This record gives sequence, C-alpha cells and structure tokens, in this order.
Amino acid sequence: MPIMRLQKFIADQGICSRRKAEELILAKKVKVNGVVAEIGLKIDSEKDKVEVVNFNSPTTPAFSHPSSGRRGHVYIALNKPVGFICSASNEQGKTVLELLTKENYFGKEKLEIKDRVYPVGRLDKDSEGLVLLTNDGELTNKLIHPRYQHEKEYEVGLNKPLGKPEVKILENSMEIGPGERVWGIKIKDLVCKNDQTIATVILHEGKNRQIRRMFGKLGYKVMFLRRVRIGKLKLGTLPLGKWKMIGKIQII
Repeated sequence: MPIMRLQKFIADQGICSRRKAEELILAKKVKVNGVVAEIGLKIDSEKDKVEVVNFNSPTTPAFSHPSSGRRGHVYIALNKPVGFICSASNEQGKTVLELLTKENYFGKEKLEIKDRVYPVGRLDKDSEGLVLLTNDGELTNKLIHPRYQHEKEYEVGLNKPLGKPEVKILENSMEIGPGERVWGIKIKDLVCKNDQTIATVILHEGKNRQIRRMFGKLGYKVMFLRRVRIGKLKLGTLPLGKWKMIGKIQII
C-alpha cells in the first residue's frame, strides 16, 4: 500500500514544502480522518482523509485529499496547452477538463478527480498557461469579478518593439470595440530581442481576448500569450498539459 509520512504527502500535493508541512502539523493545522495529526504519523495516501486547515478560518478546509471521498472544495492548477478551451462543454472543441487524467497528474501519486470542477475565468484557445479549476463558487466569483481587483499575470510575445508612448496608452482605459471600454493594463517588464518584444502584463479584468485586442488596436500582433499567475498562485515549473492539486491558501 502507498504508505508515507504525512508531511511528505502534503508536500507532494503542492500545498507547501515538507518543512512547512511539519510546521503546520505542529501548529495543529492538519487532520487525518478527522483527528488532529502529530509529527511522525504515516498515512495510506489512497484511503486516509487528509485536511489542511485554512489559517484564516479554522473550520474551513484549505485542502482535502480527493480520494478520501469527502465532498469538500477541490482546487486544481493546470498548465493549459494551445488548442484547448476553458469550458465545461466540448461543443466548440477540446476542453481543459479532458486533461484532468491520472496520466497528466504532476506528482508521484496518480490522483483521479471524482468531483465536478469548472475552469475559473477565460484563457482563450490560442493561449497557454495557468488555469485554475474548482467547485468553489464563492472563490470563483472573487477571482473573476473586477471589483475584487485580483491580478492575473501574463507573458506576451509581440512582433515588434514596444515603445514608451504605446505603454502609456495601454496603461490607461481603452476602447477595444464599439461601446466596449476596458481598464488599462500594467506593463511590468519588457525584454527586447532583435525585432521582437516579450512583455510581462498584469490584468485586473478578463474581457474576451482583451490583451490581444488591446495590442491589436496599436498595430501589434501577439505571437504567443502565456498566463503565469492568478492572484498568489504561480505557474512555476508545472509542465505543459499537467495538473496538480493545490490549497485555497495558495490562491488568495
């Protein structure tokens, strides 16, 4: 049976480092089968119920191992390849849900998602990068509604250099369609190589193809677009097409 130390299991799920997991156990923030865990405990990763408690709300799980059968909230980070759509329906093409297989799980334990989850917000078919999937409707609303001001960060490849006048325009409100005005975006960094530019862009809204349309208004062609961060959650080294379980405390 897949028996392992509790702190190693928590680290393997991407919640935190093994050392941080030990601190959480010592702080009575981890439960196994409903009982507060102690350092040195070993678990069966296929049968035991593991909870890491949210720091801000001790009664709310930040993470619950899905194989436990507990009907709690599930949080998944996925590195979406080009060609997949962020939808629960496959009527318009392959969806990100099709990538949530055991084979694509990024970790030693090949987990299977039994809960129904949904992608949070949009990342268009021609773009790649970080997608969050969950069954937590309250968190979804907080992340996609502009009034909460949660940042999303992107790497954008452009077909030509981006000058200061263009940056100034992009960082202010812009009309991208008839009667369709969007907030400005923040250009965090620019790397120019030959005749191309890679811009790091921070966005607070999420209008359909907003970044592509904003640059397009200024005569730029977006060569590639990759989302690398949602709120606190970073794409990191998660390989393209792979997914992993995460905790709510990693997102906001």
